[in-house]
This record gives sequence, C-alpha cells and structure tokens, in this order.
Amino acid sequence: MNPNPIIIIAEELKIKPGQVEAVKALLDDSATVPFIARYRKEVTESLDEVVITAIRDRLVQLKDLEERKESILKSLEQHGHLTDELKEKVIAADTMAVLEDIYLPYKPKRRTKATVAREKGLEPLAVAIFDQKGIDPEKEAGTFIDPEKGVESIEDALSGARDIIAEMVNEHQDVRAELRELFIGKGMVKTTVIEGKEKEGAKYRDYFEWEEPLKDAPSHRILAMRRGEKEEILNMTIAPSSDDALNAIKNIIIKGNGRDAEQVDMAIQDCYKRLLSRSMETEARVFSKEKADQEAIKIFTENLRQLLLSPPLGSKRVLGIDPGFRTGCKVVCLDRQGKLLHNDTIFPNLSDKQTKEAGLKIESLVKQFEIEAIAVGNGTAGKETENFIRALSLPKHIIITLVNESGASIYSASEIAREEFPDLDLTVKGAVSIGRRMMDPLSELVKIDPKSIGVGQYQHDVDQSALKNSLDDVVASCVNGVGVDVNRASVQLLTYVSGLGPQLAKNIVIYRDENGPFDSRTQLKKVPRLGPKAFEQSAGFLRIRDGKNALDASAVHPESYPVVDRMAKDLSCEVADLLKDDDLRKKIDISAYVTDKIGLPTLQDILSELSKPGRDPRETFEEFSFKEGVDKISDLLEGMRLPGIVTNITAFGVFVDIGVHQDGLVHISQLADHFVKDPATVVKVAQKVMVTVTEVDLERKRISLSMKSGKPKQEKSQTQIRPKTAGPKKQKEKSKPQSPGNPSPKSEPFNNPFAALLRK
Repeated sequence: MNPNPIIIIAEELKIKPGQVEAVKALLDDSATVPFIARYRKEVTESLDEVVITAIRDRLVQLKDLEERKESILKSLEQHGHLTDELKEKVIAADTMAVLEDIYLPYKPKRRTKATVAREKGLEPLAVAIFDQKGIDPEKEAGTFIDPEKGVESIEDALSGARDIIAEMVNEHQDVRAELRELFIGKGMVKTTVIEGKEKEGAKYRDYFEWEEPLKDAPSHRILAMRRGEKEEILNMTIAPSSDDALNAIKNIIIKGNGRDAEQVDMAIQDCYKRLLSRSMETEARVFSKEKADQEAIKIFTENLRQLLLSPPLGSKRVLGIDPGFRTGCKVVCLDRQGKLLHNDTIFPNLSDKQTKEAGLKIESLVKQFEIEAIAVGNGTAGKETENFIRALSLPKHIIITLVNESGASIYSASEIAREEFPDLDLTVKGAVSIGRRMMDPLSELVKIDPKSIGVGQYQHDVDQSALKNSLDDVVASCVNGVGVDVNRASVQLLTYVSGLGPQLAKNIVIYRDENGPFDSRTQLKKVPRLGPKAFEQSAGFLRIRDGKNALDASAVHPESYPVVDRMAKDLSCEVADLLKDDDLRKKIDISAYVTDKIGLPTLQDILSELSKPGRDPRETFEEFSFKEGVDKISDLLEGMRLPGIVTNITAFGVFVDIGVHQDGLVHISQLADHFVKDPATVVKVAQKVMVTVTEVDLERKRISLSMKSGKPKQEKSQTQIRPKTAGPKKQKEKSKPQSPGNPSPKSEPFNNPFAALLRK
C-alpha cells in the first residue's frame, strides 16, 4: 500500500491530517507561507510559519520519493524483474535509502567480480553454499571445473562462488539496514594529517590525529574536517569497529557451522572490506554532511533573521560615512527617505590641518542638511572617525553611532547600485548603504546576497541550494512580518513581498514613478500583470501611509475591511475612530462577527491591529558607543569591562565587536554563569552586551572575552588556548578542538585558531 504523505507528515509533526491537507491545498493554489500563516488561520487552525514551511518542504521530499519509485518500477518492468511482491516493497518504502536498498540487486551495474563468476556458470554453486545446508563445498565445487570457462581448479570455483556471495551479502536489504544504523550510531570519525602537509595545514593541526563518535560530532567540526580533507591536508574516515560490523553481518547471514558456512564467512569478510565498508562510509558521510548542513544553515538563518530585524532609526536625515585613512572618508547626506542629497570626501585621520578642515566641513554639512544622525562604518578607520566626529561641536541631539558595514562593498559593486548611482564612485555608494542601514537595516540588507553579510558559519561549505532556499524564506518572513511601505520601497524589498517577485515589484515601482504615490491598496490592481491572486497574496503586507482608507496603513487584509466597517457602524462611528479610541475598541464583541469565512483567530488579529495599526514590530533604536580610549587591540588589558555588539553567533560561541577592529570571541563556556547548550538562547545578533577581556594575543590579533558575572575563570581547554605543541600522540588526550567558526571579516579571535578558514 502506498504510504499517504498527508498521514506521514501529520504523524511526524504531531498535527492533524486535516491541517496538513489544508496547507497542501493552499500551497497548490500558489499561496505563500507568510500569507497562509497570517491570513488563513481558520483554515490551518493557526499553524505558524515554521510548521507550514516544514509541511511544504516535506511534501517536496515525499514527492521526490514517489517520483523515484515510479522510475524504479519502470526500470524493473523493462528488465523483466518486476513481481507483485517486489512492487509492493517498492511502493511501501518510506525512505530513499530503503528504496535504493530494494532496487540495488536489480540495478544495472558495471562489470564486477560477481558478474565474471556468473559468466563462468558458478552461480548455482554460490547459491548452494549460501544456503548453508551442510554440503561439502570442495566436493560440490569439483563439478564446476571447466577450463574452457576459466575455472581451472576447485579453488577457482570456490573463489568465484565467494565473489557472487559477497555481492549477495552487499545487496542484502537487512544487512545494509543494520550496517547503516551501526555506522551512524557507533561509527567513529577519524582524521590524520597527510604526510608532508603539517606546515601547510597548520590551521588544521588540532585534527592531525583526531577521533570521536560520529553521533557526537557537532556540525562545525564535521564541516571543518571535510574542508581539511578537501584541501588535501587531512585524511578522514568514518567507520565502526570492524569486529562489530562483521559480527552484525554474520548474525544475519550465517546460519550453520559447517564448511559451507566457513566459505560464507570468508565471503562476508571480503564483502565488508571491498564493498560494504565503502558504501556504508559513503552513506555515513552523506548523512553527517546533511545533518551538519542543516545545523549550519539553521544558525545562519537565525543570525540573519536577528540582523534583518535590528532596530531601525526610522525616517531621519542621516549623514553616512565610509571611513578610510589614506583615501579619506566618503561622506553622504541623505534625506528622510534615504535619497542622496550630497556627497563629499574628508581626510580627518592624516594631518592636523586636514583634520581641522574635515571638522569644519562636517559641521557645515550638518547645518546645511539639518542632519539628525550620523552613521559611521565600522571598518578600517571606523573607530578613529567616530572619535573625530564626537569631538566636534555638533548639536547634542544628533545621534552618532558605528554601523556594521559587512557586505557594503558587495552592494557598491552590484548591478543594483549601478542602476541607482551610475556615475558615483564605489566608496560613495558604500557610504549611502551605511547611512541607509542605520535608517532601516531590513530595507537595505535585502539588496545584498545574505552570504555576504557575515553572519554565517561555513556558508560556502553547505549545500548551496538548501542554503539559498532557507535564506530566502527568512528574508521573506522578515519583510512580510514588518510590512512594506509601497510608496517608499525599493524593487529589491518589494520582491520579497508575498505574491510579488522581481517582475511585479519592478512593475509597481514603474507605475509609482509614472503616476505618483499610491493612495489606496485597491490602486495596486492597476499595476500591469498584478492580478487578483497576486493582490490577495500581497495586499495585506503592503502599507500605504496617509491613504484614503485608514486601514491601508495596517496589517488588516482588504478582504476583512467589510467586517471592520460593520464594527464601526454598530458603534455609530468611523473606522478612523476605532483606530484612535481604545474605549470604542473595548466595546467590540468579536464573537458577534464570526462567519463561515472569518473566525476568532482572524478577528483577534484584526482587533489587535486596530490598536496599533501598521506599528513596526522591531525594537526601538538605541544609540550605542564603544568605550572611549579603547581604539585598538593594544589598548586592551585583561579584566577590562567593555560594551560590545554581537556580530555573529556560532555553535561554539559568540563574536563581539568591542571597537578595536578585531572581534573577540566569547566561548560558549563563558556566555553565562550557568551551562549554555545553545548560544542563541543567550544572545542575538546586533545585541548590546557587556564583556570582560580574559586574554589578548597581540601577535595573532586574537581576543578572548567573557560574559560571566564576576571574574571569569580562564578555560584551559583546546577551545580556549591552543598549545604551542600538539604532537600526534598527545592529541587524543586533549579536549575537543576548536573548529573554524565564522568570525567577522575583520577579525581572527584568540579563541578561534581556524578563523581564517571561514573567509574562504
């Protein structure tokens, strides 16, 4: 019986089959995940984006499984192997691994030792021996001697029979299932350095002789070892004890204790060494890689979500600065919509004369363009430029802060930037990006490939298709969760709105440029190619400020406007009054408005939205500054307490910018006074934190930090201090190695001896 994907998914996610069916129907009707989660709660019984996404992805996996089944059944039929029993097995297979095990004996294969033996007519001998009914294998083999077929002796016959038995064992479904479980559950992953590569691969020296259970190896170490192998520095193997593996096979295959069973035993040993160990190691590698990818992608996507949802400054007149020493600082002045008004160059970090001239220019620009905030990129000369700005005689109300500029250079060189600023220098475009990031991180960061933003872990080592899909999901979730001002949004931002995409986003901007700002959501229907389905999917996420209908600025979907009109009518007021008057809203009995299409979940969302129409769900922007007088790594002293900003979260710790051009690492053991299993449960990207300097390595420019209260204890483990010598024999006695995390591009933290790897 063919497994029902709806039932399978419902059982896996512990939800009702009807919920899965409802989501599938909506997805088949081209509904997006954000739309389903927000506006179809009655249909799905309030499933959230996480569960809906899981259903969507699992449906794709099961569809792929069904397509593979169809392909295999077709192949079996074409080659005359298909029986009713075999067909039932294929249809009932619940995983791709089980399916391939079923198909393996019938799969067209290249010429093997077993193929040659069968051509010599030795298959009946192999079957007789494999049955283990007590026959004398030598006596039986004597009847198969045939010099014309290349069987010169009894041993030739027995050797050929063992080749056939070895292939039979290799293709035995129960054997493969048992060994698969053994490799994954009890397999050891081992690495050794390739002879002569010790110096070249110094960054991998913690893995020169390393061993640990595969099931316990965290994702970042698996990916580190695989990268070392790919770079031809390390040899890597995954396998359980040979005795355990052979015993597992024998427990399934060996049935007797006669001389025929001895021949089968010999075939089993050959099979494991030549066939099974290799194929099972390949499967274990694939399994561990997929698992490591999933964990790394999960970390990356969560970091990206936190960064995208960083508090925005909002509509302010901003002066953005892309700092530099010799080439100067590029300065741009932006209006409250982020439009470039002016650009210039200053040289505040070279001579006293130029510093004075730069100061006068900045003060003049601030006055001329009525600047309300100044954003300074945190790259080279960033801290020095910030100090220069703070020393000027500027109005006290002006906000001054360093802005993470990771990826700004990617934007500057992109087609997007060229279209917007065709005649400007790359560094000027970078300054614009820095200024806009302060105003609205989400709107600006969507213009950059997420992999270039610097918040991932092994982003170039994981499955790129899976990574892209996950990152796109996160960006779409953030964009739709915040909502988009349709009269200000860029094409890139609109692209991620539910139901739109690149072409419709471009059409909206063209229509806006030609006809002026939209004054109502219904006007969107006039945009070329934006049909009823696209309008249904997108309208609730698009905001129109000061439009004809007050609800157009809210997350209330146009399809629900009639029920809000009824609420206002029943209270003898206008819709605008409901938005302003809390007392009026308290009089609304939402149960009176339940219909067969609108239930309590949607009505509760509507009432909540009426109390805060269009309010930005992100936290409020707070000005931040690093500790004065601490500008470079040489200024750091052990025991210093410093403010910092979390720039990246990995499985083994957190990277923090403390304003000295090298991010420090707070190892997972130093994140809190209590045990921390997952750093993401303690901090988030862009969070302001207080850290204590525990160790500084000036030579290698590495900084070790702690977030523990009181005086932190220095961990003397490999994850904290890399020993001067790491001889192979001592390696096993040490604690687990620090794997390459993903530090900020400007840092190689002290606690992360493999930091440089992450940039490749």
